Amino acid sequence: MLFQVEMTVKLPVDMPADKAADIKATEKAYSQELQRSGKWRHLWRVAGSYSNVSIFDVEDNAELQELVSNLPLFPYMEISVKPLCRHPSSVREDDS
Repeated sequence: MLFQVEMTVKLPVDMPADKAADIKATEKAYSQELQRSGKWRHLWRVAGSYSNVSIFDVEDNAELQELVSNLPLFPYMEISVKPLCRHPSSVREDDS
């Protein structure tokens, strides 16, 4: 199943810089692992904000919940999820 996931990060303004850097480094490693596995298919930064739009390719809602809730930045995110399905006019074979 494909899902569009929009994430906006809102770190506390009083979070120590070293703690924020550690969380971001752990987040980067985890997200890159998910990308390499094919679960996190696409990742785009939203220009001008600390946000991204991503496409996840997972078995079901429960797997998406598990992956997203394990993101180190999850406690500091606003997240919007939209399930996607193949468009009948698509010419791509790998977008199901």
